[in-house]
Amino acid sequence: MSNALKTAIPLLLALFCTECRTDELIDKLTIEQKASLMMHNSPPIDSLGIPAYCWWNEALHGVGRNGSATVFPMPIGMAASFDEPLLEEVFSAVSDEARIKNRQAREAGFVGNYQGLTFWTPNINLFRDPRWGRGMETYGEDPYLTGRLGSAVVRGLQGPADAPVLKAHACAKHFAVHSGPEWNRHSFDAEVSERDLRESYLPAFKELVTKAGVQEVMIAYNRFRGVPCGANSYLVNDILRGEWGYTGLVVSDCWAVHDFYVPGRHGYSPDALHAVAEAVTNGVDLECGDSYSHIPEAVRAGFLEESAVDKSLGRILKARLRLGELDGSDPWSGLDSNMVEGAGHRALARKMARESLVLLKNDNDLLPLKPSSRLALTGPNADDKEMQWGNYNPIPRTTVTLLDALMERVPGLAYARGCGLTDADEPEEALLQKLKGIDTVIFAGGISPRLEGEQMEVDIPGFRGGDRTDIELPAVQRRLLAALHKAGKRIILVNFSGSAMGLGPELANCDAILQAWYPGQEGGSAIADILFGDECPSGKLPVTFYQSIEQLPDYEDYSMKGRTYRFFKGNPLFPFGSGLSYTSFEYGRAKLKRGRITIPVTNTGSRDGVETVQLYLRRSDDADGPLISLRGFKRVMIPAGSTAQVHFDLTEESLNWWSEQAGDVVPLKGGWEILYGGSSDNLKLLDSRP
Repeated sequence: MSNALKTAIPLLLALFCTECRTDELIDKLTIEQKASLMMHNSPPIDSLGIPAYCWWNEALHGVGRNGSATVFPMPIGMAASFDEPLLEEVFSAVSDEARIKNRQAREAGFVGNYQGLTFWTPNINLFRDPRWGRGMETYGEDPYLTGRLGSAVVRGLQGPADAPVLKAHACAKHFAVHSGPEWNRHSFDAEVSERDLRESYLPAFKELVTKAGVQEVMIAYNRFRGVPCGANSYLVNDILRGEWGYTGLVVSDCWAVHDFYVPGRHGYSPDALHAVAEAVTNGVDLECGDSYSHIPEAVRAGFLEESAVDKSLGRILKARLRLGELDGSDPWSGLDSNMVEGAGHRALARKMARESLVLLKNDNDLLPLKPSSRLALTGPNADDKEMQWGNYNPIPRTTVTLLDALMERVPGLAYARGCGLTDADEPEEALLQKLKGIDTVIFAGGISPRLEGEQMEVDIPGFRGGDRTDIELPAVQRRLLAALHKAGKRIILVNFSGSAMGLGPELANCDAILQAWYPGQEGGSAIADILFGDECPSGKLPVTFYQSIEQLPDYEDYSMKGRTYRFFKGNPLFPFGSGLSYTSFEYGRAKLKRGRITIPVTNTGSRDGVETVQLYLRRSDDADGPLISLRGFKRVMIPAGSTAQVHFDLTEESLNWWSEQAGDVVPLKGGWEILYGGSSDNLKLLDSRP
């Protein structure tokens, strides 16, 4: 017997037993009981040994909303690492903590909200516009990068795909064509061309479904081409279950089925019964909400076939059995409870935070800081723990702010907040007086999850309902930075934000700019590691930083034309894939042989450093297509003075491009150009073609 067959036998037996037990349970359930099991707060069915279970849990960047747990950087920051193996390690740590917390809940006798094993993450929507408040939850603006990193999240959370018991569920959301606005998401209709759909909005979902084995897919709130995503047969049945062969769970976003019929929203269904019938018939297995309580009535009224209910319920019960949740199977029961926010996981959070930091400017090598620097720290984000946590977050026991980290390193550090995010604390002259004798000021500025995020009650200049109406640094911070510059201070701007900022004036007024995102509980330590040169910065931007919103199309226009590095023809402030180091890299002449590209990269600086080598393809004969498109990336540690030979293998999938004839992205022959380098705006052309 082969080793592969030996490995497969336990899984095959488990799946066979699961199928038998599922059929047996369905036969014994009443229609009311079936309906109750198809809602996120599923009650117990004591007569059949089915315990209560809440499907809703969050692990966007740590086990959320369930007390203390390790808080890693927000996903947009982790995307800046371009480090797929590290991201998988992060989410393996997250799922360790999840299993421990679930075990503790079971031992206490009740598994409630946010204590289950089904996590509604990752958010793999395309961050197409920096004004979207939830963009910080995503992995950037590129479909390929998002697919690769999203798959790492799935592997880390779910554990081995061939294991009889899965470690947890990941969930690809929000399907599909969903990225703002937040203020009208319950009534918005996203209209895109088939090309944009297939080339930009769907590839990451396809990657997670067909390769990573994601167990759940969450339906978006919005309509797509006039039909709510949860009732959209083209998305769910034709593409997801049909073309991609998906057999896992489809879940609704929370109370999204309500949007079918609640007045003032989609106006798609006349009432709850019709809405429920539409959703279940379309294959939405599980509802986050309570509309599915109308399932029995919809069946009795003839709007819904009970066979459709049974099909969805079958997928739900199989999923619960495969998690070991119905019978209490837990191969991870031996995990030490001290792992939760323990030293090892905090060290991992610090490492990821370091890799997420992107150095955007460093005039005259101001960084790393010299021991002789007379330093001061100011700015609204210098000592804000909650800002560092982002959203959908745990509440850690300890958090290191930038003020904490600098006070540990710099005895007698001068500190004054100076201003709030959008309002002044004191006159600029008063702050300048406090900073007399200081030559270098670290300004911790930017914005906050209190201003950007998911459907928020925020309505102040520059912000609306969780989104932004402008991408500039708030005016009070801009004025203060200008005053510091005028006073002759050397300024290091540490910009905290979950999205791209229009930092045009700051580019002129600041000597160094470090993009810090929302860096998690170890963010302050990680930033200090970079500022003082303990570590060499290696992060790269996963989004384009535009100069202003004048460079952007209308926010509600979902066409990709003019959006992201793939279609934007203007001059960005900072391009996708860019990021400075404390050393320098030179790219030699790449070679292509039998489908393998070899790129020599030399560290020409004086210290060891990591370079993220990027591979792009384009078709110059396609005027409507992407200008360039990422097809590979590798982080490579290169010692000072050394040359690394970096390899990329071109596959058939690498040559996927839109075909009008196929109506999809398919491998195309001929007409390709291959480009490579350390940023999307600084590429070399390979002189031979595949």
